[in-house]
Amino acid sequence: MNIIKNKKNIVVVGLGYVGIANAIILAQHNNVLAVDIDNKKITKLNQKISPIKDKEISKYLKLKELNIEAKIIKETVYINADFIIICTPTDYDDSTKSFNTSSVEEIIKNILDENSSAFIIIKSTVPIGFTSKMRKKYNTKKIIFSPEFLREGKALHDNLYPSRIIVGDRCSSAKIFAQLLVDGAVKKNVPKLFISSTEAEASKLFANSFLAMRVAFFNELDSFSMKNNLDSKSIINSLAFDERIGDYYNNPSFGYGGYCLPKDTKQLLSNYQNVPQKIIGAIVQANETRKDFICDEIIRLKPNKVGIYRLIMKKDSDNIRESSMQDVLLKLKKEGIEVVIYEPLLKKGLYLRCEVIRDFKIFATQSDLILTNRMNKQLSGQKNKIFTRDLFHTN
Repeated sequence: MNIIKNKKNIVVVGLGYVGIANAIILAQHNNVLAVDIDNKKITKLNQKISPIKDKEISKYLKLKELNIEAKIIKETVYINADFIIICTPTDYDDSTKSFNTSSVEEIIKNILDENSSAFIIIKSTVPIGFTSKMRKKYNTKKIIFSPEFLREGKALHDNLYPSRIIVGDRCSSAKIFAQLLVDGAVKKNVPKLFISSTEAEASKLFANSFLAMRVAFFNELDSFSMKNNLDSKSIINSLAFDERIGDYYNNPSFGYGGYCLPKDTKQLLSNYQNVPQKIIGAIVQANETRKDFICDEIIRLKPNKVGIYRLIMKKDSDNIRESSMQDVLLKLKKEGIEVVIYEPLLKKGLYLRCEVIRDFKIFATQSDLILTNRMNKQLSGQKNKIFTRDLFHTN
């Protein structure tokens, strides 16, 4: 990496969707050091190969002049940094009813031990009040939260054309950081909101919970239509003409899943411990109800062997984590139905005690019924076997 004088030195910690997208955006005009514990990600990034499935990330790595270097996390990586962005995963722990923030806390401690003058930006999703807690613990105002609102497979696109930039402070460094993000974006007229970090944390969880609520609403509309022999597509289309509702994010599914919605809704519900609520809890429960309903409909068809076509939730994704398809699979197995899986992301063998078949023709031949959350051209010759709620062929 060639150090550009008079540009900011930025360290990005954690090379998932959020970390890589931010590293690329910022590396167009700054010196970026991207660090992770995964050596495979490091090697790929240094070879200008995207470690995740994202067309624009691959394009930018190949074609753009980016001042970026990737390294394994170790001592001294933080020493020269002006800004350090934490993007490590924070999975929801059902036993504690909270995100596991241990990786974020460890990184904050290591940063402050090495470079107490650096400005720390948390982009990992955290419980409401976490950043304030860290500021008090370390007696510093140089830790803030700035949420991301990215879609799987479109992480860089959503950073190039952001709907808004939210930064959890009003200090000069917070405003400089916001401008760094705008400088790297294609869209320049971006709303910038400077609020407290606690409010920024809340905005992240409420935004994703609202999206989950919308998914759950159209899924329950679809459940009602299926039970009453109505055309879901016609009803949804009729709603879409109302500008207050709109024609977007309304395609039924087997349930919401992915990196954010399941864990963020649970975390927000956990933050409501001392606040009366009905809707937030209903959003979480509605997703389980939908998966149970889908399984009941499949069981009613009395298949001998069910084929699961892809565990991913949507097109252009390589993520199977928290996929609703996995819960459907487990529920069907519990009912004694034999299940096989076609998922190119998995090696041949067993997954969740189900056979993984990598040859699509063999998979299709063996399956009485093929479940798919989203349709694919590969399934065009299997229409008589397909069970899906993908009405609009969109994500």
